[in-house]
Amino acid sequence: MAAPSGGRSCGGASMWAALLLAAVALGPAEAASEPTTVAFDVAPSGGRSCGGASMWAALLLAAVALGPAEAASEPTTVAFDVAPSGGRSCGGASMWAALLLAAVALGPAEAASEPTTVAFDVRPGGVVHSFSQDVGPGGKYTCVFTYASQGGTNERWQMSLGTSEDNQHFTCTIWRPQGKSYLYFTQFRAEVRGAEIEYGMAYSQAAFERESDVPLKSEEFEVTKTAVSHRPGAFKAELSKLVIVARASRSEL
Repeated sequence: MAAPSGGRSCGGASMWAALLLAAVALGPAEAASEPTTVAFDVAPSGGRSCGGASMWAALLLAAVALGPAEAASEPTTVAFDVAPSGGRSCGGASMWAALLLAAVALGPAEAASEPTTVAFDVRPGGVVHSFSQDVGPGGKYTCVFTYASQGGTNERWQMSLGTSEDNQHFTCTIWRPQGKSYLYFTQFRAEVRGAEIEYGMAYSQAAFERESDVPLKSEEFEVTKTAVSHRPGAFKAELSKLVIVARASRSEL
């Protein structure tokens, strides 16, 4: 599957996220099952150009609810609302797409591997630091977080990685569990090895208690086939979370 290039619009990202989720979550049926009914409301997007992204988020959540068939079962009914993302542009819907993809990739053991979560310190001082972890059989994939920050003291962050059942997709989430970081980031780069990025998002604030994820503006960062990184001169130095969904590179297939 080819990924959209560079500064993709949020609608395209959501479309690709939906296709990726279908590939990960809706595997071949193992046995016949009773019909599954899913009902949902897509709330209006306030006239924003990203209204279609909310629709894709709804479809993604429906795909999660349906899941792979395992055996005959009673009908399942799922109802939910897809809420608009307020006055923000695109990012809210993209955030939901990322979270939904992560939920599939890091889901129950029968559908995906258990996620591996490792804590590490993000250290200020203006020096470039790097932290990495491997995931998959034989360390097939690697996620690397490289950054430089100033101000304050060390912050405890986490990196969580998981793979799909067939080990052809993996997710890497890097974030501060306490929500918003108070460090001043001069640069950042989240890189994957052994895979190509199909979805990437960066946030100035991570969800915590009553606070929600707040995505960076699209001009502040860029997404390539192998990395999510800051854009010099446009990045406003706030970073609290990164989400990546990637697929095995062609050389690995």
